Amino acid sequence: MLAAVLDTAAAPMKIMEIDIQDPGPGQVRVGVRHCGCCHSDLSIAEGTFPAPVPIVLGHEASGVVDAVGSGVHHLKPGDHVVLTSCPPCGNCYWCVRGQASSCVNSMSIMTNQFLDGTTGLSRNGEVVYRGVGLGGFAEYVLTEAHGAVKIDKEVPLEVACVVGCAVQTGVGAVLNTAEVTEGSTVLVLGLGGIGLSVVQGARLAGATRIFVSDPLAERREAAGALGATDLIDPTREDVISEAQLKTGGIGVDYAFECAGHGDLITQAMTATRNAGTIVCVGAPPIDHNITVAPASLFVMTAKRLMGTILGGCNSLREIPRMIGLYQTGRLDLEALITSRRPLTEINEAMDDLSKGRGIRTVLDVSSGH
Repeated sequence: MLAAVLDTAAAPMKIMEIDIQDPGPGQVRVGVRHCGCCHSDLSIAEGTFPAPVPIVLGHEASGVVDAVGSGVHHLKPGDHVVLTSCPPCGNCYWCVRGQASSCVNSMSIMTNQFLDGTTGLSRNGEVVYRGVGLGGFAEYVLTEAHGAVKIDKEVPLEVACVVGCAVQTGVGAVLNTAEVTEGSTVLVLGLGGIGLSVVQGARLAGATRIFVSDPLAERREAAGALGATDLIDPTREDVISEAQLKTGGIGVDYAFECAGHGDLITQAMTATRNAGTIVCVGAPPIDHNITVAPASLFVMTAKRLMGTILGGCNSLREIPRMIGLYQTGRLDLEALITSRRPLTEINEAMDDLSKGRGIRTVLDVSSGH
């Protein structure tokens, strides 16, 4: 199959042929139709997050089941699916406690391999890694059967792909991780695909005031169209002062850091009221730290600082739920997609992301099918 392969961090990806195995027991192979470009992919491509090479990135994908391995009965060739980089096994320590996004399979996001150390991908006999637990910048993906979630064939795959990461992560961070309550005030720092999904999640949860901050005017305007009530330009206004002033000096109930910057996490902590909740949604570079000082003050203010992975979602439940919200007009997926490119323009798509052009670029990978 054809795939976009990264051989060296900070170097361009190259479209080339690699080999993919047939699905083994409990696995499926999916013909990728569309794959969104996420900041986690960019971080690996630029070398901010170290990862083994050669590697195929891409983890926000949709497609059509091509083949199923033995023991797979809930999917068949021809089914339309959204892929997830964290397939819940249903049996591990975390799954049985209702924490499916921390399933043992989530380790693949960091190792870029299946749990048994294989990848199912190779080039001239050399292992090729499946980036961020998937490897969607390719004509086909090999995944655990629960990593492909069936959706209605009426839903456009080019739109559905963004549910695989951005929407699950953003909406899930609101509904599952923070459990935002109706009537709350919310602050969202960073308005990429995930941040705008947080805005939509806050609207779904019934937040009455949704403050947003991003230096790019078009992203602030997009947030306004999706339900944000207060648009803050951090290059001209002090985010903390604005959030506190407009909440009567109390601070917001919930703050979501979505850009992946350690300094913004600190900003979110300051803007949040006593006993409020701060959720770290973006993935900061590995050299970023969070300083809580003085520790005694943090303890006495009773604030909650939380991390989240894939929005605390069980993809088997959340992908169908979010697709249903889209079908009934309560979740806008199209608004997140501002550019579409063929797989051959993968490096231009990564440049869009790096330069902050638009919100989400979706790659068309279907030409090989």
